[in-house]
Amino acid sequence: MDAVEEYAAAVLDLARRIPSGRAMTYGLIAEIVAERLGRGGPRQVGNVMAGSGDRYAHLVPDGAAVIGPAQDNHPVPWWRVVNAAGSPPARHLTVALDALRAEGCPLTRDGRRVDLRRAVWFPEDD
Repeated sequence: MDAVEEYAAAVLDLARRIPSGRAMTYGLIAEIVAERLGRGGPRQVGNVMAGSGDRYAHLVPDGAAVIGPAQDNHPVPWWRVVNAAGSPPARHLTVALDALRAEGCPLTRDGRRVDLRRAVWFPEDD
């Protein structure tokens, strides 16, 4: 596995572990992965997440499935990864917010962003 795929695999592994109803930011994932691999940032995490359904699909274990009420036949719960303000990807905003609501993820009062103070998940929370 080359360095790009090693990084992508680490990002996807962490994103797959985010529990239903919780969320992580691109930056938080980048920090955690950088602790182990010493490289990458939020933009690289976003690139990996954008390619999780095709470019990096081979890095996700066969038969992997998202657990929770918002299953959408994706092996990686992309809607649980948001930006630093708690916003899901703009191109998929409605779908992501619907999935987060279905999982009971705390949202801001206006319902347009994840309430990160209540929803953020850290791997040691397992």
